[in-house]
Amino acid sequence: MSPWIDVGNQVARNAGYDTDSRLASGIKETLHTSTDRASSRLSQRGAFNLQLPAAARPVANSLRQFGFGSYVDQLETAMNRGAEQAVAEAAPVFKQAISNMTVNDALGIIRGGDTAATNYFRAQTESALRRRYQPIVESNLRKTGFYDQYKSMLAVYDKLPIANKPGMDLERHVIDSSMATLFSRIGEEEALIRRDPVARGSVLIGQVFGAR
Repeated sequence: MSPWIDVGNQVARNAGYDTDSRLASGIKETLHTSTDRASSRLSQRGAFNLQLPAAARPVANSLRQFGFGSYVDQLETAMNRGAEQAVAEAAPVFKQAISNMTVNDALGIIRGGDTAATNYFRAQTESALRRRYQPIVESNLRKTGFYDQYKSMLAVYDKLPIANKPGMDLERHVIDSSMATLFSRIGEEEALIRRDPVARGSVLIGQVFGAR
């Protein structure tokens, strides 16, 4: 253990609470709170503004050019409604991952940047979370009619006199974009908590971040 961490642990002891165990609890509580607030914001109607990915923009432009822009609009609406619903349903999955996460160098995370805990959480859990998040997204995309809209759009597009039509994986685009947005919002909430840990967090969070 480095002298820097030794000094930090002594600061923690002097503040009246345990070292890494207590600090890790504060980090997890911060992430739990941040996830609750982020998922609440993103599950509101209109919270997402996902558009077709860059590879699919020629498709959208061609459809609009030929007067079929409504198919694009309906598909993007279904994408965004599905993302909003998936975030609300996935929040417990994210929180379980937080609870199960092992926190190494807790003091380093606390002394880190505004989104250090979120960045650590993402690095430790993103691959596993993606596997659990994918079926949630797929289920909610099905509920919003995304797949029906997708088939309808492709049926029209395939009839257009256009060569070299690009392939599209819109499902993966929704998963990637909505996960990235959720992690970004969690980071924003963490930053707000760090600036005012007692008012926006809890007594424990105030103690942990107050010891920096």
